[in-house]
Amino acid sequence: MNNTNINQSRIFLACCVALIVTAMTFAIRAGILGQLSDEFNLSDTQLGWINAMAFLGFPVAMMFGGLLYNLIGAKKLMFLAFFCHLIGLVLTIMADGFILLLLSSFFVGFANGSVEAGANPLIAEIYKNNKTAMLNRFHVWFPGGIVIGAITSNFMTGLDLSWHAQIAIMILPTIIYGWLMFGQAFPKDDEVETSTSANIKALISPLFIFMMFCMTLTAITEFGPQQWIDRILGSTDANPMLILAMTTGVMAVGRYFAGPLVHRLNPVGVLLMSSVVATFGIYLLSIANGGLIYLAAIVFALGVTYFWPTMIGFISEYTPKTGALGMSLMGGAGMFSVSMWNPVIGNWIDAGRQAAEKTGLTGAEAEVVAGQVTLGHLVYFPLVLIVCFTGLYFMTRGTRNKDNQTSNAAESV
Repeated sequence: MNNTNINQSRIFLACCVALIVTAMTFAIRAGILGQLSDEFNLSDTQLGWINAMAFLGFPVAMMFGGLLYNLIGAKKLMFLAFFCHLIGLVLTIMADGFILLLLSSFFVGFANGSVEAGANPLIAEIYKNNKTAMLNRFHVWFPGGIVIGAITSNFMTGLDLSWHAQIAIMILPTIIYGWLMFGQAFPKDDEVETSTSANIKALISPLFIFMMFCMTLTAITEFGPQQWIDRILGSTDANPMLILAMTTGVMAVGRYFAGPLVHRLNPVGVLLMSSVVATFGIYLLSIANGGLIYLAAIVFALGVTYFWPTMIGFISEYTPKTGALGMSLMGGAGMFSVSMWNPVIGNWIDAGRQAAEKTGLTGAEAEVVAGQVTLGHLVYFPLVLIVCFTGLYFMTRGTRNKDNQTSNAAESV
């Protein structure tokens, strides 16, 4: 199949709409946690397990997709995402308690992971001469989708519409991206390593393993505060969903114009700069009150803007022989980390509230303290990243990986 005959713009658009759906599931779930807690009498720890299942489904799908990508291709993975999105959303609407919420969240997470597993290597192939910049442009629609989801959730909550309606609204863009893919021919991968055994062999390198570890930290730095925004900031003077929309809007703009920044600093420089700014942003959120919360949120957004797509782009450029499997495992490692930390974050909030109540605080005051304590724990993740990326910066300085430099880059860590 000749890749020049592929309707690349339509396929890219389908990937972007699929990512919008993925992001809306994150935003709307964050917006309805309070309603779920009230309706089903759930603790924050239980809410953490519901969140965890969504994030767990993601790496399971990426592991599955990465291993089978060379066999079944991007098209089947993207249609798998489409059907799992429909199943997960419908099951969520039908949920009558904790167990079905866990199951439906897993299906949604599996769909989200299938989008990443299929779309990332697909876009890297379509735009093989401009991978990192185009992956950033694709990932514009993750924060863009969160903006859409956050505004939608805030608007529908203001109209006293139920959480069921907020879940149902996501079925429309799901149908749209399915329609965009229907009947389309997809590109054939001819520039990435398509031998799964060769992919697996390439994974066993110090550089890839080190970046997998870093991915677990960048993901929880980004998604920890975002996914718990309503519970962390819901009792402050700020509007949590407005903050989520504002911060992800900043991220969308930043990712759209990522090309010049990546070219000037190189991916490792971008990651190091992001770690410093993210640390400062989370620290500011943990001590800010009133209008300063919005300023702190913008700083946080600037810090996490480039983490996810630049980590994926780094693997594509510096370890290309890992192929689609490498990109999938990187994304899977990030979401698996978030899955494991979500119940812990929920427990931090419960423990922070209990500690505040022991000092005599009640109601909103106790909730504010619990949120600040939780953010105080979260700030340690980007602090560790500063150390990691500082070392990586000096070890890879001057090494811009091409195919013939892959082994040197891997041995430099």
